[in-house]
Amino acid sequence: MFKLHSFKIPQTIIKSQFRTITSSNYKSQKPPFKRHKRKLKPKPIPFLTDLKQLHDSNEALDLFTHYTQIGFKHDFPSYSSLLYKLARSRNFHHIDPLLDFIKKRGIRCNETLFMGLMQHYGKCQLVDKAIQLFNEMPKFNCERKLQSFNTLLNVLIDNDRFSDANDMFLRSKELGFRLNSVSYNIMMKGWLVKGDLENAIKVFDEMLDRQVQPSVVSYNSLIGFLCKKGEIGKGMKLLIDMTKKGKHPNAVTYGILMEGFCSLGKYNEAKKMMFDMEYRGCKPQVSNFGILMTHLARRGKLDEAKSLLIEMRKKGLKPDVVTYNILVNFLCKEGRVEEAYKVLVDMQIKGCEPNAATYRMLVDGFCRVDEYERGLSILHAMITSRHFPRVESFDCLVTGLLKNGKMDDAYFVLEEMEKRNVRLLPGKWESLVVEFCGSNDTIDQLLESLMN
Repeated sequence: MFKLHSFKIPQTIIKSQFRTITSSNYKSQKPPFKRHKRKLKPKPIPFLTDLKQLHDSNEALDLFTHYTQIGFKHDFPSYSSLLYKLARSRNFHHIDPLLDFIKKRGIRCNETLFMGLMQHYGKCQLVDKAIQLFNEMPKFNCERKLQSFNTLLNVLIDNDRFSDANDMFLRSKELGFRLNSVSYNIMMKGWLVKGDLENAIKVFDEMLDRQVQPSVVSYNSLIGFLCKKGEIGKGMKLLIDMTKKGKHPNAVTYGILMEGFCSLGKYNEAKKMMFDMEYRGCKPQVSNFGILMTHLARRGKLDEAKSLLIEMRKKGLKPDVVTYNILVNFLCKEGRVEEAYKVLVDMQIKGCEPNAATYRMLVDGFCRVDEYERGLSILHAMITSRHFPRVESFDCLVTGLLKNGKMDDAYFVLEEMEKRNVRLLPGKWESLVVEFCGSNDTIDQLLESLMN
């Protein structure tokens, strides 16, 4: 419960308000003191509070049902939160019935819900479902605006449905949408993915003809394409052109050019570019340092790459998980797994949480140097952090543990695989048993134990 504390007005202010005010000086008198009401924060919704604690979408559905049974009246925030939870868990077969229920109840939905669902459909290649949802938005008392149009356009481009995206783009006026720079940027991306710079430039020119101002993203797309083709000179000309037109390059713009120089082996020019951006008022970001670190690591200059962490901190930048992963990746590839493990410890001390990639690289790294028990300890930490290895990592760990006679540990890994429905072919297990146990009467018994 929130309490409003009583507010006492100072006596001097009270007395001043009771002065006699004549008609002659009324207008010049200051208005009486007004007490400002404190805005109360909205009370938390119990269902949403409990829902946030759950990671399993089926448990979320059970919770929703439980609250319904005890008389809790669900509204749009409840339904939208549950739908997001289902979509993130790829539990799509429960989404349609819930949407139908919302439609029948006449619950008013906002555009962001459908945008989020379309994006999740797109990530799982369910493009037709995204199109269907976009077409049915008016049935949910939700107006389709340009944001949802752009979301679907991007889903089509990202899923190699270019012809559908282009048709939708060309019919935008007919559909009632006035395109903005985001719309044009998406279509430029589509043409550039197809390797068609000429048509991408036509889209860029059309944007100018329709008096739609190109954004920094528009320029970044073209500069990025040119740099990937090794045409750094043309990319630099575009950089000059955008600054002349009043568009300020951002850290991404400079990062693209830095990657271009690095791809040509011009590390010094890339580093000079970072100093140049700072001189022009664009503060280098963690990603810019990451580009230099990746280039140095690829050339085997790992110690020099590690020194960039110190340089970052001097500039007040905090390395993120991607930055640390660059070091972990290349250290593991060079067999310096113990150093990679120290990077893991260091990043945790510095308050940076490892992600799934960090753990996976270390599990694989320890397996590569035949330190399977160390790999297993990383697996334990990985599972505790709710991250999971690849099938190849499981395979490597089981093989190594069996090879070293660590049957209990191998069983543990197999149980974790079973929990996540990760299974290798029976033929693989049979070959492992034959290889490590030899040909004898216990093979059939052990094989059956492993497979069960």
